[in-house]
Amino acid sequence: MQLGEGLKRVPWTVIASAVFLVTVGLSGIARGDQLAGSGHYFTRQLIWIGLAVPALVTAAWIPYRSLKPAAYLLFAGSLLLLLVVFLMPAHHGARRWIPLGVFDVQPSELAKLAFILALSHYLMYRRNYRRLLGLITPFVLTLVPLVLVLREPDLGTSLLFLPVLFAMLFAAGARPRHLALLGVLGMAVTPVLWMGMNVEQQSRIVSLFTQSDHGPAPRGDGYHLFQSKRMLALGGTWGSELAGMSSDDPAAYHLPAGRTDFVFCLIGERWGLGGCLLTLVVYAVLLIKGLAIAASTREPFGRLLATGVVTLLAAQAIINTGMTVGLMPITGMPLPLVSYGGSSLVATAIALGLLVNVAIRPGYEITAEPFRFTAGTV
Repeated sequence: MQLGEGLKRVPWTVIASAVFLVTVGLSGIARGDQLAGSGHYFTRQLIWIGLAVPALVTAAWIPYRSLKPAAYLLFAGSLLLLLVVFLMPAHHGARRWIPLGVFDVQPSELAKLAFILALSHYLMYRRNYRRLLGLITPFVLTLVPLVLVLREPDLGTSLLFLPVLFAMLFAAGARPRHLALLGVLGMAVTPVLWMGMNVEQQSRIVSLFTQSDHGPAPRGDGYHLFQSKRMLALGGTWGSELAGMSSDDPAAYHLPAGRTDFVFCLIGERWGLGGCLLTLVVYAVLLIKGLAIAASTREPFGRLLATGVVTLLAAQAIINTGMTVGLMPITGMPLPLVSYGGSSLVATAIALGLLVNVAIRPGYEITAEPFRFTAGTV
């Protein structure tokens, strides 16, 4: 593809949305450093942004179809890394990172992308998932990384695999009634999943139904939720920056993981309800544009790849923002492009790079049909 032609097809809406979200995230991280009275998270995030930009450009530049032969190998490699973390020392009771000296790598972030690549490769060639029994293999491909991540334990990341699976199966042509039946069966085995959770994971779910907005801050997992809603309330309508308020008193800041999983609360404190709504609107614009890219792509691997990326980002944003206001259980879930964290930021940049990749190579020259089957063959 010629450079000029590729630049014309670049979805600049995706790029502009990503730049906005990263900028908003920096403002929240800086606010966290300020209120905490210490920390260099803002400076470190700038370094990670410097690594994320070339990661996005590289993921967009290399033709995504060249990844098809390596999809299963990348998936196997990601599973191996998920096993390696169990050999690493525990950090705050969890084994999620592989230390590499200067920084740590979180394999589950890479596993999400490898999973999307592998599932895209599998679904584009077959039509047996149009039958109920044909859904077994995709579900096995999903359960393997899901279980490994859940055992780290990382409840938040494990929640992402099933929405991505269902969305990609639907995009590939799986019958809605089969997906609905599997959803009902999944709800039926919820008690089994509950018994498989550790005490901490169960406590986080229980705290969702016992939350209170009055009185002293509760102990345990309910404390995170109580403080997150308190921080959002401090921002009011327009936040401390625009309304001239001040909450610089250290006593007002007791938000664990404020610059990572709960950075949305810092955005709310700094920019208020208006800033939170604007952030959500930009996410919506990004996701709608991503769906448009998937819908306009005729090459099957690219369409599934774009669908998986969009669903992954949407699920992360919904779960993260939902948990900060008490609509979702508290999980270790970063807000894409906004939260502090190198592995999350670089992985999200790669995901967006793949989305841009599909947009500039829509596949019209490959086939006029989106997939390898027709209505008359199934």
